[in-house]
Amino acid sequence: MKTPENEIFRDSISTVTEEGKRAWVFPKKPSGAFYNYRKWVSYGLLAFFIFSPFIKINGNQFLMFNVLERRFNIFGFPFWPQDFHLFVISMLIGVVFITLFTVAFGRIFCGWICPQTIFMEMVFRRIEYWIEGDRGKQIRLAKQPWNAEKIRKKGFKFFIFALISFLIANVFLAYLIGSDKLFEYIADGPLSHISNLVSLLIFTAVFYFIFAWFREQVCIIACPYGRLQGVLLDNKSIVVAYDHKRGEGDSGRKKFRKNEDRKALGHGDCIDCFQCVNVCPTGIDIRNGTQLECVNCTACIDECDHIMESINLPKGLIRYASEDNIEKKAPFKLTARLKGYIAVLTILTGLLIGMLFLRNDVEATVLRLPGQLYEHKENNIISNVFTYKLVNKTTKDITNVSLKLLSHKGSLKLVATKDNFIVPKQGIAKGTLFIEINNAALSGDRNKIKIGVYENNELIETTSANFLGPRSYK
Repeated sequence: MKTPENEIFRDSISTVTEEGKRAWVFPKKPSGAFYNYRKWVSYGLLAFFIFSPFIKINGNQFLMFNVLERRFNIFGFPFWPQDFHLFVISMLIGVVFITLFTVAFGRIFCGWICPQTIFMEMVFRRIEYWIEGDRGKQIRLAKQPWNAEKIRKKGFKFFIFALISFLIANVFLAYLIGSDKLFEYIADGPLSHISNLVSLLIFTAVFYFIFAWFREQVCIIACPYGRLQGVLLDNKSIVVAYDHKRGEGDSGRKKFRKNEDRKALGHGDCIDCFQCVNVCPTGIDIRNGTQLECVNCTACIDECDHIMESINLPKGLIRYASEDNIEKKAPFKLTARLKGYIAVLTILTGLLIGMLFLRNDVEATVLRLPGQLYEHKENNIISNVFTYKLVNKTTKDITNVSLKLLSHKGSLKLVATKDNFIVPKQGIAKGTLFIEINNAALSGDRNKIKIGVYENNELIETTSANFLGPRSYK
């Protein structure tokens, strides 16, 4: 089926020419009320991103995602491999939260919170404006030959970009390996940890590539979130929208002419100045409606409001609004769909909080040694050999730890370890133990036994294991 003429723009993306080449975007420097709000939000989030791996709560890094060791800290709560279910629930909460806000407010996450947008628009783009100037100067600089001015400006810009990319890579590495290890590696010198130096340089190259060249293509091509809009958005979702009823009128748009009665001629308030297109960081025309390239950055709102003020027309031609609000003047309200997402988010959050309060600081695991059967000793004693592992999730050593058999009358003996030992902070203590129980106290060939973990004779954790004995025949 042939695409309607007014929908042809949806067959391609704004940053690719008809020949398939990159159409470089030179957005005009934005200004206005929303841009000022975004700056303050972005500065706060930048501070959060930069300082989070260096802040500690009860000795735990505020945020850490150590994938290699499978250790995660979220808001100061440590998650070990044994807590994977808690980590999954917290990630589900994040997904549902973003989904809820997308259904209600469109791609607001991309424009206000996403690290890619914040670094691109509030760091790298502002440096570009400072060095190369606004849109017109950047276009002229790109077209002119490589003379001394262009080499100086481009070289200085790329040097600053590389330096900031290197700093971002260090912060990113602190999230992955922990800030303590990062400082340790810095103190030891880069040549003492070649593998980490290589990782750091790779991260630097990736960030430099993204912010110096790939730029808005991340949002348009690489990020799947834009595609989700088609599934999550509906007519009631609030997005950055062009009021086509007011802007087009009966006779469509028309360039502004002083002292002309536009309403009498049937023209809308849009004067076709293209400033909303020039200021867009992804190069789209918001007047074509909701598009996957739109990151809801509000730059077009500020620019259009400025134009409307200059020609004495009401602001809000481009604004936060839903399709129903533009077509029917319908106010925003909670739909059954939104209420469902809120209910799911509330349940998951309550479940996570409850599990965090019920979680023990020590995780104990006792397993039978693989391939070993029971041993029948004199006086009808049955012996099994086990391995134990104790995980200390706290930032303090747990001292004077002992293990005791709780469920049966018998003995528990540690191998090559004192009866009382230490589990190091955020560490693991493991070893081997023998458990001996009189056969008369056993019921069949497989028995569930309960073992207690004590600190200074105070029970802090319990675990269970299977104890093998002779099969009874009746």
